[in-house]
Amino acid sequence: MTDLNSLKYTEEHEWIAVDGDSVTVGITDYAAEKLGDVVFVELPAVGTAVTAGAVVGEVESTKSVGEIYAPVTGTVVEVNDAVVDDPSLVNAEPFEGGWLIKVSVAEGALDDLIDRDAYVALTEG
Repeated sequence: MTDLNSLKYTEEHEWIAVDGDSVTVGITDYAAEKLGDVVFVELPAVGTAVTAGAVVGEVESTKSVGEIYAPVTGTVVEVNDAVVDDPSLVNAEPFEGGWLIKVSVAEGALDDLIDRDAYVALTEG
């Protein structure tokens, strides 16, 4: 199980796990619950340059369609094909098997992200 306090978060409900000069990105359990049953996930291709705050993909559920925003600027180095093949992983394992993309980032790229306490306060507000 992932230590949720070790993750960074965005106000758009993405979580970010830092691993050296790359990050793993997914959507939070809060976002997955609000979306409902996820039935389709569209992700950028490996090698795609992404800009923090820009739309990089889409998550479609039985209730709505949500955009995935890049939490950092960098280059996509890996895509979770398992989530594309089985979108329900986003609901079942949002912090484990339901991750979406991995992005290589420049130093300082994580400065605008928030910690778990700030994210929890955001979702309860």
